[in-house]
Amino acid sequence: MQDETVPELPGVDLKLVESWMDASDLGEGPISSVSLLAGGTQNILVRFERSGTPFVLRRPPLHLREASNDVLRREARLLEALNDTAVRAPRLLLADPDAAVLGVVSYLMSAIDGINVSSGLPPAWGNDPSARHRMGLSTIEQLAVLASVDHDQLGLTDYGRPDGFLERQVARWMRELSSYDALEGYPGPEIPGLEEVAAWLPAHLPSSPQVGIMHGDFHLANLLFDPEEPELLGIVDWEMSTIGDPLVDLGWLLATWPGEGALSVGPAMAFNGLEGFATPDELIAHYALSSGRSVEDVDFYVVLACFKLGIILEGTHARAFAGRAEKTVGDLLHAITVALFEKALHLVA
Repeated sequence: MQDETVPELPGVDLKLVESWMDASDLGEGPISSVSLLAGGTQNILVRFERSGTPFVLRRPPLHLREASNDVLRREARLLEALNDTAVRAPRLLLADPDAAVLGVVSYLMSAIDGINVSSGLPPAWGNDPSARHRMGLSTIEQLAVLASVDHDQLGLTDYGRPDGFLERQVARWMRELSSYDALEGYPGPEIPGLEEVAAWLPAHLPSSPQVGIMHGDFHLANLLFDPEEPELLGIVDWEMSTIGDPLVDLGWLLATWPGEGALSVGPAMAFNGLEGFATPDELIAHYALSSGRSVEDVDFYVVLACFKLGIILEGTHARAFAGRAEKTVGDLLHAITVALFEKALHLVA
């Protein structure tokens, strides 16, 4: 089954995976063409083929966090619910919520043969400004598809707590930020505009928040595109998904989008100098057209995204002080946090 070309796969026994698949008549024969897609402190993904069909296995990191198994269990539940919808996401094939196969919760999903453009645009359309423009519109169209899904009909009524979702956000994430003080050596958050943004958000809550499935981390790094055409093939990494306000995903995309108004640091810098990206106004208008939803409070959602994402990234900065993350990574993410709050301050001014 394995040879010298198979990468080392800590925490993944492919013989056990084969037996698991055999029990569900999912392919036959040996697993081949094995590659590690992600690992380390993140969830581990392994891509392989069986009977000529590609699959992706997802399991938690080797060093489990308190909620690692629960996160994977929830994610598998959501993907299974999305299987028969028009949402372009991996299709769940097998799930092991009881951790009987690998000793941790894991699941098997379909592979999406797309590319992640955050690591570089494909030659087929990377030099075409119109392709970059279409990339944005395609992304918005799929975000609108997700927002149109009825979570109640999918059996996801209890998947989140949408009542008061927006009202809870500032207190929830300020508590998260305060928790970083327990990390040895962390001097506390040096984030210009933190208090101002934290005060602005509850004072500008949308009067009629909407309810639906939220991806929760909707940006280019979690999107896979057709390598030949700028069309979105799949939305991946659903671990932050919940039932909340779908417009938060729009705000998250706008907060991290390259081109006009892009952050001065971070992944979007790779696109500096490239023309053609749809502007924020174009993305917002296309979302309104594609979804039929009101976007009058869109600034609130962009500010909320900057606030929440900035605090999440600051966590790695804090862990770096305690020796739990690389200093260079922590410093970069702190710089992105500062840039996110600068963006938020520009909107609240």
